Amino acid sequence: MSEVPTNPQPTGPVTARLLDACERLLAEKGIRSTTMQEVAETAGVSRAWLYRHFPDKSTLIGAAIVRLNESFWVDAVGELEAIDGLDRQVSAGVRIGRGAYDDPGTLLMRLRTTEPDEFAACAGAGVAGLVPDLAAFWRPFIDAAAERGEIHPDHDFGEVSEWVARVLISLGTVPGDAVDPDDSDAVLRHVRRYLMPGLRTTPEE
Repeated sequence: MSEVPTNPQPTGPVTARLLDACERLLAEKGIRSTTMQEVAETAGVSRAWLYRHFPDKSTLIGAAIVRLNESFWVDAVGELEAIDGLDRQVSAGVRIGRGAYDDPGTLLMRLRTTEPDEFAACAGAGVAGLVPDLAAFWRPFIDAAAERGEIHPDHDFGEVSEWVARVLISLGTVPGDAVDPDDSDAVLRHVRRYLMPGLRTTPEE
């Protein structure tokens, strides 16, 4: 699973309400334009009460980012673990990534790409890098595929994980003429024709 900041945050119904309000405002306005005053008003609490739970904007938004991150990747892990074969898992990963536009994970990705400096300041460098983060998420699936014989054992699995991450980002975000990323069968054929043969062959120096 991807790394998230480990600083403990307050928990409880009030905190959940504050984070819900923060996430709504982040979705509407982004990081720069979201203010502590607006979060307090949206949550129906005073600014003083908000500051009792979160001492500053970075801490508040960082906590919201942590919750979004955990929610998105926990759901993705469960779905991918139920799928047999790395080829089908990668194909499903493209679908999950594109389908994320309908769930809170979308906000996380959008903040990372549209306001990277603000995102990094709030969440910390550990979750700011999309490629390393996604590669780390896929590493257990790569290791499992290698154990099943789907990947040549001489490959560098860390490098493979990053390659898969880059393939997913490309297929999920960059339009093209050869492959329709919303056509699961077409994506699966593409993965089987180009990604999987490369992973099965002996790596060359």
